[in-house]
Amino acid sequence: MADRARGGSHRAAWAVAGLAATAAGGAVWSTVLERQWYALRRITVPVLRPGSWPIRVLHLSDLHILPRHHRKMQWVSALADLRPDLVVNTGDTLSSTDAVPSALRAFGGLLEVPGAFVFGNNDYFAPQWKSPHRYFTRSKPLPKRGTLPWRDLRAAQSERGWIDLSNRKSPLELRGQRIALAGVDDPHLGRDRYEEIAGPADASAVVRIGVAHSPEPRVLDAFAGDGYDLVLAGHTHGGQVRLPLLGPVVTNCGIDRSRARGLSRWGESMWLNVSAGLGNSPYMPARFCCRPEATLITLVPREPGDAPMPARPGRSAEVSGAPLQIR
Repeated sequence: MADRARGGSHRAAWAVAGLAATAAGGAVWSTVLERQWYALRRITVPVLRPGSWPIRVLHLSDLHILPRHHRKMQWVSALADLRPDLVVNTGDTLSSTDAVPSALRAFGGLLEVPGAFVFGNNDYFAPQWKSPHRYFTRSKPLPKRGTLPWRDLRAAQSERGWIDLSNRKSPLELRGQRIALAGVDDPHLGRDRYEEIAGPADASAVVRIGVAHSPEPRVLDAFAGDGYDLVLAGHTHGGQVRLPLLGPVVTNCGIDRSRARGLSRWGESMWLNVSAGLGNSPYMPARFCCRPEATLITLVPREPGDAPMPARPGRSAEVSGAPLQIR
């Protein structure tokens, strides 16, 4: 009986040790490896007016960059090799008061490409430590402390020709094709003023693109009601923690969990692409089953007389560092 008891005790000890090792391995994977395993997601969306030339849009979001993020800077700057027609940055670029030079190093040659941007909550206010449970519950928001140099970031992007779409509309000509762009300031902080851009989207444009940091339903409904073809957003980090079969635990905004990452339909005629982003809060340095990403979106014409068709996912060129290997 004593031997049997000792055997059972040993098996229990091994089981506990196995669980501990699994937990430790998961922690290392999510906090050290996966959060730096950058991926390029490719999608094709048929939203252009028939007869238009394809347009390639590089969607960046949620860099949350710090001066020590040399690997991220190298990876993002290598995206210039994709030669996109347009770059759209949907915010949360900064994570510290000294991060603007790092952001510019990350953008690199992309600043030579036509671009547009909006700001996110973590461009305005410094990240704060908070209990991890707050990431997965609807806890009351903490008071905002510590402003970040968002004006410097705005000036740096604007000086290179990128368009600030914070509660603004702006047309853009790309290779002789007119694109209608419109954006709102960060809805997560309540800085959106859609009434300043409200009204039917430009019918003369080959495509009408809306831009926001947080994909709040009230903003998406407004863009859809005004006839926009596509909205680009970020903020969710794709959920940041995604569980097998269940998907993301939270979205950190008003959209449902099924839309926390990637392309989906919003209403009858508008597409929504939510980027899982390239970073995370320095106080929550983990991703699980949710690789950091940028998205290359190829906009192509609809067939004459056809309603918008389902998007076609492309191959993913998923890489973990620079130089960028495009498959």
